[in-house]
Amino acid sequence: MTLFSKAIAAAWFRGSLAGLVLLVLQGCATAPNTNPRDPWESFNRQVHGFNEGLDEAFVKPVAIAYQDVTPDLLRTGVSNFFGNLSDVWSLVNNVLQLKPKESVEMFARVGVNTTIGLAGLFDVATDFNLEKYNEDFGQTLGRWGVPTGPYLVLPLLGPSTLRDTAALPVNWRGNLIGGVDDSVVRYSLTALRVVDLRAGLLRTSRMIDSAALDKYSFTRDAYLQRRRSLIGLNIFDSNSPPEERFDLPEPGNQNAPGGTSKPPQP
Repeated sequence: MTLFSKAIAAAWFRGSLAGLVLLVLQGCATAPNTNPRDPWESFNRQVHGFNEGLDEAFVKPVAIAYQDVTPDLLRTGVSNFFGNLSDVWSLVNNVLQLKPKESVEMFARVGVNTTIGLAGLFDVATDFNLEKYNEDFGQTLGRWGVPTGPYLVLPLLGPSTLRDTAALPVNWRGNLIGGVDDSVVRYSLTALRVVDLRAGLLRTSRMIDSAALDKYSFTRDAYLQRRRSLIGLNIFDSNSPPEERFDLPEPGNQNAPGGTSKPPQP
């Protein structure tokens, strides 16, 4: 076993152990007749409320100020720079998921943007029609058959699942910013990345605020649906049945919208 694989295994074990401890600690919060995907809803809503309060008081105003005072070209360069860093970790996870086409394209994408794109400040790879395949270790675990587990809202970090929480230590190891030795530079880059991400979500958050009657439920359902679509069928489950659809007519109901009717018999 290589040093890299040992590090991944050790980090995954620590993350899984932390998730298990959290599961035990929050077991008492599970109530009957709860959503099976969200058995810790009471706890999650409290953390969601804490995160929302912190966002409204600090993170969102900073993101708005950053968007207002920073020129669009500079903000695009910042986003491209951090996107190129994350592409390196996506490349690793595409390799771990045994996706040759995606791995080759991500390798080429990182190489082009790092060199011609001046360390990723310019997204030249997209102009070269090199696709971006975002992957993280939570998706890799899902690809290899690890179940999602219950929905979980983490303080500061927001929506997650038990599987994605267990994958966090490995994702942190894969974060190139975390490898910067100078703590001032490391924390500054981390803060800038958080503000840049939040600024990119301002329009989305306004839409959710105006459209969602229950912001918590809307966020939970959107997150779980997106993670499911990103992971798709895992490598052991190629014959899984398609996802259940509720917009199709029931068998035999020929008058439902979208249904088909048999031609009249002569």
